[in-house]
Amino acid sequence: MYPKKELAQLLISACTQYQIETVVISPGSRNAPLTIGFSNHPKINALSIVDERCAAFFALGIAQQTQKPVAIVCTSGSALLNYYPAIAEAFYSNVPLVVISADRPKHLIDIGDGQTIRQENVFENHILFSANLIEDSKDVTPSKFEKHNLKLISEALHIAISKKGPIHINVPFDEPLYETVNELQDVIANKVSQSLKEQITSSLTPPNNKIDFDKLSDIWNTATKKMILVGVHYPNEAIQNAINFFAEDESVIILTETTSNLHHKNCINAIDQLIFSLDDAQKKALHPEVLITFGGMVVSKRIKRFLRDHKPKHHWHIDTQKAVNTFHCLSEFIKVDPPKFLSELKEASIKTPTFLSGSSVFYQQKWLAIRAHKRIKHQEYLADLPHSDLKVFEQVFAGIPDNYQLQISNSSVIRYAQLFNLNTTLRVFCNRGTSGIDGSTSTAIGAAFVSQSPTVFVTGDLSFFYDSNALWNSAIKKNFRIIIINNASGGIFRIIPGPKNTNALDYFETPHNLTAEHLCKMHQFEYCFASSTAKLTSVLTSFYQEGNQPKILEIFTDKELNEQQLTTYFNFLK
Repeated sequence: MYPKKELAQLLISACTQYQIETVVISPGSRNAPLTIGFSNHPKINALSIVDERCAAFFALGIAQQTQKPVAIVCTSGSALLNYYPAIAEAFYSNVPLVVISADRPKHLIDIGDGQTIRQENVFENHILFSANLIEDSKDVTPSKFEKHNLKLISEALHIAISKKGPIHINVPFDEPLYETVNELQDVIANKVSQSLKEQITSSLTPPNNKIDFDKLSDIWNTATKKMILVGVHYPNEAIQNAINFFAEDESVIILTETTSNLHHKNCINAIDQLIFSLDDAQKKALHPEVLITFGGMVVSKRIKRFLRDHKPKHHWHIDTQKAVNTFHCLSEFIKVDPPKFLSELKEASIKTPTFLSGSSVFYQQKWLAIRAHKRIKHQEYLADLPHSDLKVFEQVFAGIPDNYQLQISNSSVIRYAQLFNLNTTLRVFCNRGTSGIDGSTSTAIGAAFVSQSPTVFVTGDLSFFYDSNALWNSAIKKNFRIIIINNASGGIFRIIPGPKNTNALDYFETPHNLTAEHLCKMHQFEYCFASSTAKLTSVLTSFYQEGNQPKILEIFTDKELNEQQLTTYFNFLK
């Protein structure tokens, strides 16, 4: 059973030929032709999620893991606007999200018809391409209908794949909406195939950009203080191999964020723990001559401040899409895949080893010596620490089994994660494109849905409750785990300077007395809780065991004590 409307058939055919395999649909009537078509197509895995905001973040989580475009489909009106937070996240995180919205035909816009808004180009500031299709009507010739729509659909899907980001296809449908036929029209499918075949091939071909590699390699091989800083990154074996090589070079220090999914014994992977208490002399000695960056957004505000205040002479950002001048000193935007660039730089380094002389030979050693000192102080402080956020994160991160996928929410949780050396078998993800709390749970559930390994999501209380509709989802796996650190407020506002010095802290923090217990009953999650170090140790022994339901562990802490312990911690590291 397929929709009778040719516009719906055209779009469905194009999506399948662009190898879109998953479509997340939110219920509605105006999108009925698309719902009927996608849900009945043998090559499409169609999923239904009621809340459009949750649906979009759920799809984003799937696309994050599969590295393939995922489509979301909604009805007309304000439903579409609920996609916007996830679209912005996809835009800044380079995630291919195909947004398909059903719409009223033009003659019904702005005349007082129900469930109708101005949908065309509504995401213009955070979208790579907007395709406003025209409906099949008596006022449009068949040739114009087909040519106009096919061109826009082709271009939109091509851009989603080649540029790795969100696109919007707005599809007007007049009534009737529920008429069906037994099959897609072959003539339409064939025309889509002929039109898109060449574009699909080209969209999957990496860009071939000219780079003056001789100049770059000369700079690299004569510099004695070099830094590689990696932000959010999907696990990549080729990059890991390159990191293994450069990490053995004493003139190179590699800083990897929690979300970089890169590891080596010589990498600095708890950046904030090390950077916080550097004095001016140390900063001057440790600032790099050459800085290479790649990957997504950097969490650590301290490394941003360090590199803005102590700018490298050369900053090269490696990316196929965007030039990011995070440290206000970008000298080269190298538009190429990071694995390719690092491989070529590795070969150049082998042929012409870096010249090291005097104290410069100790550049990496200086960083690692400070790291060793901070690690000792870190362990000393946590050894006798009472139950608080900092102690809880130590227990939680240490208790995650090997080879899990770890999804982390924003605000204080991801910042606490920056203080710990996580298990290197974990794959770590966080929505850092816009750093919002609004869809972290939904994203984690989407990622878990397609992950081959079990998933645990570590979140703060506000982030969890803000996205509690994420649990209204029949696709949640039984082995999915959520850990909530509930300090009954927005803990981030006691970490960052400023809010607590005002007379409006209640409005920043959002104090509450909520727990997740009743949500667990409603959504059929197994619930457990802990409010002490001993109880948490006991609960964690069984939390990851198999069960018949997904599980939530809620850990209660005291916000006043959390603030005190964290402040003392940073002073102790000095």
